[in-house]
Amino acid sequence: MTSSGPATVTFESTLRASGNNTGIEVPDEVVQQLGHGRRPPVLVDLNGHEYRSTVAVMGGRSMIGVSAAVRAATGLVGGDPIRVTLQVADTPREVDVPDDLAAALAAHEPARAFFDGLANSLQRHHVDQVNGAKTEETRRRRIDKAVGLFLEGRKR
Repeated sequence: MTSSGPATVTFESTLRASGNNTGIEVPDEVVQQLGHGRRPPVLVDLNGHEYRSTVAVMGGRSMIGVSAAVRAATGLVGGDPIRVTLQVADTPREVDVPDDLAAALAAHEPARAFFDGLANSLQRHHVDQVNGAKTEETRRRRIDKAVGLFLEGRKR
């Protein structure tokens, strides 16, 4: 294991797979070297592919999930040897809000303030709903629904 600073640690391991779940087991000493508790937010560099995640404790082990999208991007499968660099992610996560949703939120300041106060995952949920619309009519309807929910003080 090498460390390139107080909040970055590199180690080698094997990609673990159990059923549909694939992940990286993070040694306890690595979690300690990161210095941000048992569940630090991290930037993961997995064989050259970067993504954000959080170390989770599962079955007493510290793990980082590896999604199907990351496996496809890296060509990795369970059992493959991996080189992992973890860096503490100390910047807030940001969601790219599409222009039409941003405009609708800007037109209703209380809705914008409510949206800004949502957890990153809930912001992404609403953005994904809008971006997943196949027609302009559906997209508009989903934007109107989201703004209406926010004005009512409801997350979903």
